[in-house]
Amino acid sequence: MPRILITLGDPAGVGPEVIDLALASHQLPRGFEIEILGDRSAGTPGKPDARSAAAALAALDEAVRQLKNGTADAVVTGPVAKEGLQSLGFPFPGQTEYFAAAFGVRNYGMLLTGATLTVGLATIHEPLAKVPELLTVERITRIGTLTAEFLKRRGVHQPRIAVAGLNPHAGENGAFGDEEIRIIRPAIDQLNQAGTAIFSGPAVPDAIFRDAAQGRFDAVLAMYHDQGLIPLKLLDFDTAVNVTLGLPKPRTSPDHGTAFSIAGKNLASPSSVIAAIRLACELA
Repeated sequence: MPRILITLGDPAGVGPEVIDLALASHQLPRGFEIEILGDRSAGTPGKPDARSAAAALAALDEAVRQLKNGTADAVVTGPVAKEGLQSLGFPFPGQTEYFAAAFGVRNYGMLLTGATLTVGLATIHEPLAKVPELLTVERITRIGTLTAEFLKRRGVHQPRIAVAGLNPHAGENGAFGDEEIRIIRPAIDQLNQAGTAIFSGPAVPDAIFRDAAQGRFDAVLAMYHDQGLIPLKLLDFDTAVNVTLGLPKPRTSPDHGTAFSIAGKNLASPSSVIAAIRLACELA
């Protein structure tokens, strides 16, 4: 029986309550053993502190230990407060980078998938001003390949992936920027030569997500965090799941944060956690 770990996240946030609601929802697949990791007594709802952050980090460390020693098959991570973790010396911008480092994986990426859209990210938690210098042919090719592999693992035999441009109107042939000409187009050519999927673009960023939502593409490869996640969360907030690509064991997470302002008030929806657990089970 596959074992799925679920970390509570910061126990001062909504993680514990939405996880409890998800487990009681009768919407999870059967045939899986689920273990909850984390000390829920270490946090007061809505009042994060060093103790609640430490509990969140301890749960992550225990999840990695079990995944590495083979006693667990996948992990679903509850929402954490990055500022709280970093105050303890946590050197990563997010849980994605933490798991990649824990497994020594350099070829990794972030993807979010919901009922309407699937979005891979060429850059993740980076200042917007740094995005143009971080984009390379190699980076886009690598994330595009990981995105195609994820779709194939879910049964899409010939994925159709649209690659968004970086600039307005996808650069307008260099009038508004040349990253599409210098970087994105050559990356698309390389991806299509590999034959792992059908890649198209560079696509006009303000229109391509509509096309994908209407079913013309199986995924969109966005150039930066908010370019991809604004449309995804607009359309799929209740069903979207964060997936770390490239890990030896599946890691998923709900697409929302700790929501300290509503923690303990019975206002948080478990929908994204349910979707994250279901996807972890599927991938495991």
